[in-house]
Formats: sequence, structure tokens, C-alpha cells
Amino acid sequence: MVRDIAALEALYQPAPAAASTVKVAHTMTPDYRRLIEASPFAALATVGPEGIDCSPRGDKAGFVRIADDKTLMMPDRRGNNRIDSLRNIVRDPRCAFLFLLPGSGTTMRVNGQAHLSVDPDLLQSFAVDEKAPRTVIVLDIEELYFQCARAIIRSELWNPARHIDPTTLPTPGEILAGMTKNEVGGESYDKAWPERAKATMW
Repeated sequence: MVRDIAALEALYQPAPAAASTVKVAHTMTPDYRRLIEASPFAALATVGPEGIDCSPRGDKAGFVRIADDKTLMMPDRRGNNRIDSLRNIVRDPRCAFLFLLPGSGTTMRVNGQAHLSVDPDLLQSFAVDEKAPRTVIVLDIEELYFQCARAIIRSELWNPARHIDPTTLPTPGEILAGMTKNEVGGESYDKAWPERAKATMW
């Protein structure tokens, strides 16, 4: 096991090149603005007393609003009401967004301190089909930077030839049935889900 920073750094030599360090900004830049505004998907990372959480978040490109050069706003759209990420933010403001851009190898990382807003005017400004989110995650930016494309290239994430046939994977209904001895989930769950999701998208 690696038990101290010196031992870790010794494994990863040479030290990071300038391109790996000068890219870090502490306020929005014009180029980073373009990346965030083009992204329809972000992973939301939070931490709380029970541990860490990483949650997928997505909407039309630009769904994360750049309020000013130090502030991002992400609407909390309809979900399963577990509110794991939101519980964490209420108790520990440390938060990170990782933006993906379909077709691009570049990803965008933003770290900062977050809080939840229930300001009625702000919530209404994020409404879709007259449905406003119940909260908005407001992130005070501490640092932001792009990530190199190696992970996207290695995974061939955007290569249609590498897309997985969903029929080869267990469905949510099958997973739930397997975990509950068929008390929850099953084929009826899978059949009902598309219409249920459509009706509760926003």
C-alpha cells in the first residue's frame, strides 16, 4: 500500500508538465464558459457523514447556468427522491461537477462549495413545461479546469461501434426483482417505466 505523499509522488515521475498546472483557473474564463454551456451532462460529486456520492445530472446543453464568473447553478430535476447528494450538500458544502461533451474528448472539472436555494424567482427561472425544480444547487467556484482526453479515447466512449446492446444487460426491473425476491420490480416495472419517466421528466 502507498501510505504517504512522497511515496506516491515517487511513482508518478516526471512531475506534471506546465500544461497540467497552468490550466487551473479560479474564476470563469471565456473558453471554459464555452465548454460548460455546450455540455448536456455532468456528474455531481458530494461528500457527507455517510460517505461520498456521485450522481448523474443531465438536461439540454447549457442546463448548468453560469450566473457570474464565480458561480454556477444547477437545477435539481425530477428523480427518485433519495436526495443523497442534496443531503450531503446541506451538511457538507464541498462539491464538484464533471462535465461531459458528447463527441469531444475534453471533459470539464469544477470544484467548489455549494448550497441549495429555494428562492421562488430562481426556481421559476429554471422551469420547463411550467414545472420548476424544487431546489437549485448553487456552486461557488474554487477551481475549474479541463481534463485531457485519454480516458475518453481509451474507452471509445463516443464510438457507436462500441455501444452496448441494452438487451444484453439486466433491466432495472430484473435487478429489483432479484434483490427483493420478486416483491418489487419485474417485467411490469420495466414496461411501465417509459411512460412513467415521460410523465415525470421535469
